Amino acid sequence: MNGLLTKGAAELGLELPETAAPAFQRYCAFLERKSRETNLTAIHGEKGVYTLHFLDCLAVAVGRDLSGKTAIDIGSGAGFPGVPLKIACPDMRITLLDAQQKRVGFLQELCEELELKEIQCLHARAEEAAVRRDMRDGFDFAFSRAVARLNVLSELCLPFVRPGGCFVAMKSTDSDEEIAEAQGAFRVLKGELDEIRDYNVPGTDIIHRLVVVRKTGETPSGFPRRFSKISRSPLKEE
Repeated sequence: MNGLLTKGAAELGLELPETAAPAFQRYCAFLERKSRETNLTAIHGEKGVYTLHFLDCLAVAVGRDLSGKTAIDIGSGAGFPGVPLKIACPDMRITLLDAQQKRVGFLQELCEELELKEIQCLHARAEEAAVRRDMRDGFDFAFSRAVARLNVLSELCLPFVRPGGCFVAMKSTDSDEEIAEAQGAFRVLKGELDEIRDYNVPGTDIIHRLVVVRKTGETPSGFPRRFSKISRSPLKEE
């Protein structure tokens, strides 16, 4: 799979460090092994994991200088996109956040298996972690591959981002309605739409989308709200 990884990264315009290929091999093997014990991913087999997980996640790094930056991966699950980005940019400092303890346990084992440094695995709900003084308005980047609608994701993710930083949501190409719906949430939360970029996942005919929201100021107090309220009354375009 090293050839697929190298070719795919080149198609994306990325140059990976020498440590990346063996790290991704160990990641794939570990994920496949652990997936027999618990439901971590619906994608199995080396090719599927390398294309639909690893290369898909690496697309987030295209055009972004992650070196030395701080980031948080919200709803990290099996480590996507945070761990592939960390492998591609070892000096990035990243927090992997998930609300399920079982997934956080997997992430901790994974980080030990890959011998990753300057990476934190945090068991917490996003709306609760975002009010912590050490985390609020504190990261250069927030990433999310979660399936929630963009206005909901924005309220959970933007409070973590410092003014001038970016929230990057991984979405499908049929998200135009979501993006339009989320404009009001961006304004309330002190963000503005910065980029919409569709890309081909290397090694497949699948096209995915990145939605990038730039933080323009500190998140107003009172946000994020409790998740029950976010779900019941998500922020919308006025």
